[in-house]
Amino acid sequence: MPTPQPLETLTIVPFHADHRQAFLDLNRAWLEELFLMEPYDLQVLSEPESMVLEGGGQIFFGLLEGQAVATFALTPRGNGTMELNKMAVHKDHRSRGFGHQLMTFVVDHCKAMGLASLELYSHTKLGSAIHLYRKFGFVETPLPKDCVYERANIRMVFRG
Repeated sequence: MPTPQPLETLTIVPFHADHRQAFLDLNRAWLEELFLMEPYDLQVLSEPESMVLEGGGQIFFGLLEGQAVATFALTPRGNGTMELNKMAVHKDHRSRGFGHQLMTFVVDHCKAMGLASLELYSHTKLGSAIHLYRKFGFVETPLPKDCVYERANIRMVFRG
């Protein structure tokens, strides 16, 4: 029986220009693999400062040995709500517990900020991601008619 690999821990850091390209590259990889890159995606990923950070949002990176292998953004949506978006883990580093580490950080960080709720938009095709979100207490809620993501067929909300 093979020896199980030890759990590696990501170092989660806020946005820095050194990792700006990784925000685009990590997300582009999964979006183009499973869906199409929508115009809104390209705008957010190409202009993270104006589309996320300048509006009070945050972008984080999960580093492994100094390399950005994961990322996510928190974008303000008003009324004490943030949207968890642009969450990605490099394909060579999936199924190693990094998504769980990111979600633990997200939930703890949002609780510390005193947010009323955290929402996300996804697609049921992403079964592992949906399972992870449910595990952390996200519940399904109706999609708004003005959803900016054409691919989204599920909206989930966490109220912690």
